[in-house]
Amino acid sequence: MASTPTLIVFDCDGTLADSQHIIVESMRFSFQHLGLALPPRHAILRSVGLSMSEAIASLAPDLCEATRDDIIATYRNKCMQLRNARQSEPMFLGAAQLLSSLAARDDVLLGMATGKSRRGALRFIEENGFSAMFSTVQTADDAPSKPHPAMLFQAMRETGIPPQSTIMIGDTSYDMQMATSAASAGVGVTWGYHSVTELTRAGAHLLVHSFASLEKALCHALEGGRLRPFCREVAA
Repeated sequence: MASTPTLIVFDCDGTLADSQHIIVESMRFSFQHLGLALPPRHAILRSVGLSMSEAIASLAPDLCEATRDDIIATYRNKCMQLRNARQSEPMFLGAAQLLSSLAARDDVLLGMATGKSRRGALRFIEENGFSAMFSTVQTADDAPSKPHPAMLFQAMRETGIPPQSTIMIGDTSYDMQMATSAASAGVGVTWGYHSVTELTRAGAHLLVHSFASLEKALCHALEGGRLRPFCREVAA
């Protein structure tokens, strides 16, 4: 009997894509457009990974629902304008190569779990030529916001892969908490928006500092090894 493939699920913003400039500019524009106090950059980046409604609530918890909805609509329109002007969000060095390498393996299925809207996630995938690579794409339109594990559970159901054969890769504590709640392994990448300390406290099984070290760790796991426990860091 053939062995069960490993489902490797990637976050998008801060993990695969360097989206911070578009996110910060769009969020600040949205608040300014409605005459609201601008949230600080660090707070905006810390909210990346959450659904839009959760992100706005974290930045301005006292706003009424109608105002939050106005911010979300303005934010999404501004994001689309900026992405159209810049063609695409830049990917981190090594991201595309790793995805291509993993997609070519018979023992791997690729997934995405992101706080983006489905429209935004599919646009990112299509623009970068990844449409044939991902077996499952979960977005904030389809499930409760991270760190709720629903996105991972839905990805597992769609692919038929159990939790023990699923790895979540992301840059935020929300990704690691989601993986833990779904009884899956969590790999934290340190080039994104949350600190090493936050990733560790959120339950990351492993921390990596580059896509080269991530590929090394994943290949080791796929060849029968184990992701290193206790958040040991793999050198670049």
